[in-house]
Amino acid sequence: MSSHIPINQVDPTAPTPQNTPLTHAPIAAGLSRPTVPDITEDNEQEEEETSTGGIQQAMLGLVHGKLSGLVGKSSGYVESLPVEVKKNIEALKGVQAKQVQLQNQYKRECLELEKKYLELQKPLYDRRQAIITGAAQPTPEEIEAGEQLSIKDDPDYQPLPKDVAPATSGIPEFWLTALRTHVGFSDIITDRDAEALKSLTDIRIEYLPTKDTKPGFKLRFFFRPNDYFENEVLEKTYLYQEEVGYTGDFMYDRAIGTEIKWKEDKDLTKEFEVKKQRNKNTNRTRLVRKARPTASFFNFFNPPQPPSDEAIESGELDEDELEDLEEKLEMDYQLGEDLKEKIIPRAIDYFTGKALEYEDFDANEDFEDIEDDDDEEEDEFDEDESDSDADTPARRRAPPKGRGAGATASSNPEECKQQ
Repeated sequence: MSSHIPINQVDPTAPTPQNTPLTHAPIAAGLSRPTVPDITEDNEQEEEETSTGGIQQAMLGLVHGKLSGLVGKSSGYVESLPVEVKKNIEALKGVQAKQVQLQNQYKRECLELEKKYLELQKPLYDRRQAIITGAAQPTPEEIEAGEQLSIKDDPDYQPLPKDVAPATSGIPEFWLTALRTHVGFSDIITDRDAEALKSLTDIRIEYLPTKDTKPGFKLRFFFRPNDYFENEVLEKTYLYQEEVGYTGDFMYDRAIGTEIKWKEDKDLTKEFEVKKQRNKNTNRTRLVRKARPTASFFNFFNPPQPPSDEAIESGELDEDELEDLEEKLEMDYQLGEDLKEKIIPRAIDYFTGKALEYEDFDANEDFEDIEDDDDEEEDEFDEDESDSDADTPARRRAPPKGRGAGATASSNPEECKQQ
């Protein structure tokens, strides 16, 4: 497993004499699965076809096993070439190294172009925030421009009355609604989170300074004073590796979150439980208050960290743990990219739901629930019963399968995309 997630999830493996292709060989493709016999066939025919199908299944498993052992292994072709040809091969590697350097330079310049246009958009983002919060009212020209877009999208749209003034209070719960429209965030925002997110007034993006060794960007969440935490701004920084990956795109390195200063008993990332315990020897009882982690949007600011190469090589994490961590890293990275590329620049489309028309739901994709097993601490006390201070937060489900993208879908941003 790699501890880094590429921006574009593209399989770089190519069928060459040096590497066995990952696709099935023709012999495997020619083997068919056993067919279900028709109910009108006699028993003898059923037994014959079942026997044939079993043999084919066994052959298919044998072929797949052989192929899996050949993936990535040398065919011996390159090693068998004369030294004179091998020198040409090494020369091509040197030429390619210069190409990679130019690709690094190109990607860095793309980031500078994105920074330039982000600066040009800042006055528009300021204007958007002022209208959302009620700090300023929209002009008739802005309303007219918006209505023209609505008519373009829906010819049956009816223009709003001219004699009604815009609300002075802005747009309530704007960012909460926009985030809940996004498939990935809708699944991690609980009902308890929603109360805190009602005080979210803006989300902005900043690119890291050019002088920094590692490129990246920072997401900033601005909040009004609320009952849950002291922070006015929550930040999350995404870092890329210094050099582009094999596919020619920046590779995700890691994310850094903000420490949330929770008010007393308001930590939304924990669930508090009061358990009654009975002493096995004295039969006395006591009440113990325990805090355990729980699902919350605000876990977004405590991102998972990639394992070190040493931890992987030493076997500190088993295969299942590594796979689980990689899924969490990919999910975390995808949410950050979607905020940068989609939600922040197209916030009004997520608020109205229009953005879902441009997402790409896979109606045939199947998901299954993942359950965590919690281990209970044991001591000389037996637990009789427990009373939760807070009910288990209800998680909002994603919109129905149709048009839209899941959070774990791989990102494929356009080259030098404007922000």
